[in-house]
Amino acid sequence: MGHIYYKNWVHLIWCTKDRFPFLKSEIRLKVFGHILEKAGEKGYYIDTINGYTDHVHVLMSLNPKIAISEAVNIFKGEVSHWLNSEKLTPFHFSWQDGYSVFSVSESQVDKVRNYINNQETHHKNISYIDELKKILELHIIKFNQN
Repeated sequence: MGHIYYKNWVHLIWCTKDRFPFLKSEIRLKVFGHILEKAGEKGYYIDTINGYTDHVHVLMSLNPKIAISEAVNIFKGEVSHWLNSEKLTPFHFSWQDGYSVFSVSESQVDKVRNYINNQETHHKNISYIDELKKILELHIIKFNQN
């Protein structure tokens, strides 16, 4: 047979260093565009990207040959380097260490896509930390403040 068939949907989330609100709306759109551009160059399929002032959400289908950590490190590294070289933020930009990743079943893709697309409205009522705690709870993962 020799074929590989896959669809590995993942929901990635990562935040700015100390959750500082660097990603104001005008910068946020540039950041998302830059991530999409780099993902395309690397052959990564990003279905949906959005976020808020202090974090990013990505829904992507990940090729099984690619480690999730590799994809996240490329996105975070590329954006940090680009933002700092273009001086698009008033201070040195960096991301918080780490990230969160959750598998998404095909039956839940639309739900996750809609959730990601509505981040600005969503965050009028909930902080990033409270959002993360809820997502972790849904996945039966204990929150670690450290």
